[in-house]
Amino acid sequence: MTEQLTELATEAYVVGFPLVFDLEQVARFTEAGIGSVASTPYNSFGHARELAGPGDTFVSINNDTVYSIAQVDLGVGPVKLTVPATGDRYFVLQFVDAWTDNFAYIGTRSTGGGGGEFLLLPPDADEGADDAAGLPTVRFPTRVATIVGRWAVDGADDLPAVHALQDALTLTPLHETLVPPEGVPAVDGGQGEALDFFEKLRVWSQAFPPAPRDRAALDSYAPLGLVSPYPIAEQPEGVRQALVDGYALGKEALESALRTSGTLIDHWMVNLHVFDYNLDYFEVGAIDSPEWKLTDPRTRYATRAGAALGGLWGNHAYEAAYIMTYEDADGEPLSGEHVYRLRLSPTPPVGAFWSLTMYDLPHYYLVANPIDRYSVGDRTRGLVYDDDGGLTITMSATRPTDEKAAANWLPAPAGRFRPILRLYLPGDEVLDGHYRIPAIERIG
Repeated sequence: MTEQLTELATEAYVVGFPLVFDLEQVARFTEAGIGSVASTPYNSFGHARELAGPGDTFVSINNDTVYSIAQVDLGVGPVKLTVPATGDRYFVLQFVDAWTDNFAYIGTRSTGGGGGEFLLLPPDADEGADDAAGLPTVRFPTRVATIVGRWAVDGADDLPAVHALQDALTLTPLHETLVPPEGVPAVDGGQGEALDFFEKLRVWSQAFPPAPRDRAALDSYAPLGLVSPYPIAEQPEGVRQALVDGYALGKEALESALRTSGTLIDHWMVNLHVFDYNLDYFEVGAIDSPEWKLTDPRTRYATRAGAALGGLWGNHAYEAAYIMTYEDADGEPLSGEHVYRLRLSPTPPVGAFWSLTMYDLPHYYLVANPIDRYSVGDRTRGLVYDDDGGLTITMSATRPTDEKAAANWLPAPAGRFRPILRLYLPGDEVLDGHYRIPAIERIG
């Protein structure tokens, strides 16, 4: 029986990880902020005014855009979202529910650059109950959800224009109330890492119910006390021990799976469908089509958990594709002990722009370096292109002595690292697999 409970707890960890990890970040954002975005109350946007750097300790944060992030709590009723006109500047507002489903997109690809107003509706809102002059609506799957806004920035001189757009992005509740948003329910801790995790899962899964198709999975964890009204601390010792053991096994399995997820093509992990686990909620801009749905129940939960751990609040590939690698052309781990070369010819086909960003391991944070360069891409000034229009990028912990290599240098940490190639509005050649990225070669 103990072995069966441990196996069940291992599964519960994987299924529940995205909810717990996401809501920890939601609470962190409202209480302490994330990176350069200061703490911001619910139903307000917080803004990063500079591009991210190594001080922004968030998983796989990008260095291409500045963020505008809001934690929205529709327990106060419908909220009006006002979006400024952006013209031809790339931007996206990505909507992520408590279970990390990407359920809506407003931005360049989906709604264009003309701006407008949208009505955000809570899960239980009646259609037409709130008259907001016929505004297009976005219904939330969970009471609390995150809006992650990204604005393309073309260098420091472009920041004032972006700041003006950020300031014009607003959220306005339709109904006045003196009662503050409930937010993420507080959870008593102090039982240790594993039991605290499962207590959060117990409380938060009841406050933020999953999609109906996922209800059965949660109900199956009843023997662990995860659907109980009573705290985990009151469960029998055997149950609590199974939770501790299952937590350790689940965490180890998830971290291991993250390194091997996707299809390895030329030593790059190509998984254009890592965020395709949403099968139920499709509002404006979210594509409801079979090719963007991961329906296999055997892999869907693990994929969702890995996506949260490796790239929380990442976009669907039709908005931005993420391709990463841990190894060189010989299959050896990438490390700042060596010098590497990546030649992109042709450079990636995109509708917006592309970048290659450096991250350390095991945290997946940006890497501090003497030239304050954290990514290289088609908007990086001063690059030297090859005669055929391709681009050769050098990755190393120390600055190259060759002039061209130094111009195209992407600094690496002294230890192991993982670069990510981001393609914003990737071209059809990327999505259908015809565009391939060559392996990174070790040259020193």
